[in-house]
Parts: sequence; C-alpha cells; structure tokens
Amino acid sequence: APPVPQLLYGGKLDFLVFDYLSEITMSLLTAARARSPALGYTPDFVSAAMAPYINDIHRKGVRVVSNAGGVNPLACAAALQEVAKKADLDLKIAVVAGDDLMSEEENLKGAGITDLESGKQFPESVRSINVYLGARPISRALDLGADIVVTGRCVDSGIVLGPLIHSFGWNRDEFDLLAAGSLAGHLIECGAQCTGGIFTDWHAVPDWHNIGFPIVECSSEGDFILSKPPDTGGLISFGTVAEQLVYELGNPQRYLLPDVTCDFSKVSITEIPGFDGGAVKVHGAKGSPPSKLYKVNATYLDGFRATAVCPVGGPKAVEKGKRTAESILQRTRLIFSQLGYEDYSAVNIQVLGSEDTYGPHARRSIDGGPREAVIWLAVHHKQKEAVEIFAREIAPAGTGMAPGLTGIVGGRPRV
Repeated sequence: APPVPQLLYGGKLDFLVFDYLSEITMSLLTAARARSPALGYTPDFVSAAMAPYINDIHRKGVRVVSNAGGVNPLACAAALQEVAKKADLDLKIAVVAGDDLMSEEENLKGAGITDLESGKQFPESVRSINVYLGARPISRALDLGADIVVTGRCVDSGIVLGPLIHSFGWNRDEFDLLAAGSLAGHLIECGAQCTGGIFTDWHAVPDWHNIGFPIVECSSEGDFILSKPPDTGGLISFGTVAEQLVYELGNPQRYLLPDVTCDFSKVSITEIPGFDGGAVKVHGAKGSPPSKLYKVNATYLDGFRATAVCPVGGPKAVEKGKRTAESILQRTRLIFSQLGYEDYSAVNIQVLGSEDTYGPHARRSIDGGPREAVIWLAVHHKQKEAVEIFAREIAPAGTGMAPGLTGIVGGRPRV
C-alpha cells in the first residue's frame, strides 16, 4: 500500500483511515468466508498496509480507522493483534460489530422486501446481509482509547466523520457540522480519485505512478483544507475535487447517511495558492436530521461465470472474432443439450476494436475494419459444471476455427 509511507512520513497525521469496501467487495469477501471461517476481511490491510509500518504508526501516535473488517471484522482484529504481538506492541484494537443482519433473514423475507433498483423479490441463497452503520460507534471506540478501529460495513464517509466527532465533540443534532465531516469523508473515500485520479482532464495530471493521497485538515467549525503530501504526483484543483463531490451522490440536496441528511448544493471549493501540488478549502455543507432507516446490502449466490479474452489478428479480424465467439457458444450449447443442462442465464459478446462498447453510437469503419481485435466473451450459468465445459472449449477454437486467434489472455478462463 504505497499511500501509507507517503501519508505517514509526508504528513502530520492524527488519524489514518482506510476505505476498502465496495458492494462488489462484499460479494468477494462473503465467498472467501464461505471457504474458511477465518477469512472474510481484506488481507491486504493487515499484511501490506499495517504490518510493515506498525512500529512507526505507533511511535507517531497515529490512530487508524478502517472498514477492512468486511464480513468478518473479528478475524481482521485477531490478525492485527498477531502483527502487534510480533512487533512487541501493546495496541488497543476495537471492533465495531452489529452490521451483520443474517439472523434477520427470515423476517426480512417475510416482510416482502424487494430490491431497491429492480423491484426483484428477496432472493434465495442469501450469503450476507449487512447494514450500513454510521460514525457514532467509531467515535465511541476512539473515546474509549482505541488505537485501531476495525469495522464491518459502514458508510464510506463514516470512517472520517467518526474521528472528527471524537476530536471535536460534535453533538448528534449539530447537523451542519456532521454534514461537513461527512463531506470530508466523501471527498477522500476513494483515495486518489480526488487528487487527480480518473479526472476528465487526465492529461493535465502529472506523475500517476506516484500519485499523492489526500490529507484533510478540519476545524471544529467544519471548514476543511484538502491537500496531499509534498513531492507526490497528482493534482488537487477545483475540478478534481468538484468531480469527486458529485460522485455517487444521488440527489446532492438530500444525500442520505445514518447520522445526517446532507445538502451539498451550496458547497464552495476554493483553490489555495502556494501549496505544493495544490490544495483547496471546502465549506458550506448543510445538514438536517437523518431518517429512521438504514441502508442494507445483501449478497446472494446467483450461479457461476467465466470470461474468455482472445486477441484475433489478420484481415477481417472483427468478423472472425464475432464468428468465433458465436461458434464457441453454439458448440457448448450442443454439449449442454446432450448432457441435459439448461442454457446459459446470460452471455456477453463484445469484439473490442469494433467499438462494440459504444453500442448504437459506434463509428464503424468501412474499409474492411481493423486487422486486430479482441474477443471478450463472458457467460453466466446456474451450474458450475456447465461453465467448466465453456472454459475447456475456448482453446480448441485456436486450431479449429479462424486463423489468427493468437492466444487466450490469462490462459484457460477461471470459473
């Protein structure tokens, strides 16, 4: 984790925070826990981010907050405790639990709850149900003297708001302050995304290889300065921060969080001159009371999938690619019918290089098209054995279909 030494040695930190959890990550961690009860947290947090730097983190008095606990925060804390023991350190590690709602599965099912976006019924084979907790348990753990706070699922911004509540004693009804702290968390939750990562004007951003990670200096009034360590790449400007401000917000006047409902529509972002690599001052977040509800995310087993990626060279590469992909599907469907398997639940064929990703907006060239393309062929099936057949039937296309299939990226597709 390159950001750790950068922030630890290049900034004067009170708190080092790590946000590891996307919704996809929850699925991956749930699958890991199914393999072994000691898994289900983010191992990189323990081995790459903490273990090499644990002595310096302790020596500098930096306190750590992370949601790397995933679906198994207790196991994560136990692994950290091992690291501390090896380093001969006495660290107070706190765990925030209570986000796991698996015990409520039957009640939730019986309540007729449907999917927020698709309206689908409550699925069978649910593997995890987690509620997005707020910042209060984190601030409480810090109040009680924790050096490291490990949480399971919480809102991304909560790992910043928690330390701010702890440091400034913000009350539950000081909604403008809670909104400001949440905005600070929202801006840095994706790491280098606010310091020039995936920026629209990417060509103006220097030194991606050493991109600086964000540092927030916050006042008890809720105004804050966002900067990055000296001598790092990336860029902090009005644009990089404004783009992150509107990222994944929904309605910017009603951003719903467990501790506060935020209105970010009147926020001002002002560039501050004279900072190495740029800095901005942010203020103007407004808040109102939160709802009585929490957001919940569930994962369920929906079958198996595999993805084959094959470069195709030579004239009419796009036509060759399309026909190859379709022929592989035809062949495997023939095998399925012989073995009594049902059809794929979904397939995706894209010939990259033909602008397939643009859908109806593709600009097709007319002079025979490119002389190289890439088949991207993904399948989804309820049964593992069917996807294993698919994975086995990619390589034979290299000798039995079009000339110019130059290989399979990454070897036989993984199920």
